[in-house]
Amino acid sequence: MKLSLFFLILISKLSFLVSPVSAQCPVCIITVGGGMLIAKKLGIDDFLVSIWISALNTAIAFWLAPKIKIKFFKNGHILALLLLATTLSYFYFTDQIGPSNQILGFNKIVFGQIIGLITMAIANHGYLFVKKKNNNRAPFPYAKVVFPLALVTLITIFFKLIFKL
Repeated sequence: MKLSLFFLILISKLSFLVSPVSAQCPVCIITVGGGMLIAKKLGIDDFLVSIWISALNTAIAFWLAPKIKIKFFKNGHILALLLLATTLSYFYFTDQIGPSNQILGFNKIVFGQIIGLITMAIANHGYLFVKKKNNNRAPFPYAKVVFPLALVTLITIFFKLIFKL
């Protein structure tokens, strides 16, 4: 009992020495990417997986944009569109985009990629809007992570239920 209490106190004291992580960090991005590979292997619909792949690409773009030296690519939106184009090119050249895999007359992968990008962009702007209204402070810890994750999850559930995927 005393040993448990000692470790609890030690961990609580050491937690003040740990620097905070930035949202949409590379570790988070790699973890989500690995999860999407597993989801696809488990037979989850291409449309739903594409939403998350595009959300991952957009997270990478917004995380990477401030670190790039070239002024044109410092805009997260431009970088997200570039990553969207390269991802769609990959799917096209590997014959994963075809006429048989459609939803509402659009290819599931292309439609999912576009929905994912728009969802993440809205979530990022929504977070910034709420932060601005809150005297430039996050409304709660990890809000920058919760906003995009929650919105992408809600959009995924919405489309899963609407299209019975």
